[in-house]
Amino acid sequence: MSDTSHIVEQAIVSRQSVRGFLPKPVPQALIRRILQAAARAPSGSNIQPWKVHVVTGATRDALSRALLQTHERGERERREYQYYPVNWRSPYLDRRRETGWGLYSLLGIQKGDREASARQHGRNYEFFGAPCVLLFTIDNDLDKGSWLDYGMFLQNIMIMARGCGLDTCPQAALANYPDIVKQHLRIPDNQIVACGIAIGYQDPDEPANQYRTTRVPVDEFAVFHGD
Repeated sequence: MSDTSHIVEQAIVSRQSVRGFLPKPVPQALIRRILQAAARAPSGSNIQPWKVHVVTGATRDALSRALLQTHERGERERREYQYYPVNWRSPYLDRRRETGWGLYSLLGIQKGDREASARQHGRNYEFFGAPCVLLFTIDNDLDKGSWLDYGMFLQNIMIMARGCGLDTCPQAALANYPDIVKQHLRIPDNQIVACGIAIGYQDPDEPANQYRTTRVPVDEFAVFHGD
């Protein structure tokens, strides 16, 4: 294995969803570098469907407060698209439970403790302490192919961030209250809030960052045809 392939592999396998960041600011020039590299992601006919809002400082804090207050009031989520299956089934439900129970167990949250679970979920709206959050939107008339393209762009961001010594947490939860996001960031109604990514420097003392999700072996999801 070449040195280059090893570096790329390490960036991929060391990526994790970090749920605790240091308050250390991320230079805007570094965010620009990451986005410039990530934009090399492929997209059908090179339409490049991604739109990114880089949120820091007072704007970040105001958005966080608005989202967290809405969550704490118990308002119903109003996502603009369906992220999870309507009807859960095995093996996806099993993997979801493993991840949820594994993380909450590490944090000392007991099954059935809805108050503690809600507090932990609320940390999404604090961006887990990250000083910078990226919010992603997509035009509402684009179809599934563009969403596939978008996923490759998001992965590029997270891998490039690892190469730059940063960590990330992809956050579907940031699309739960799109009207609040749109209001604070002046996003037009013809765009869908897809998700967000918290980005920054990992807090080594955050217990949640010790959790590692599992992955099924290759032979469980891949079929090799031919010789």
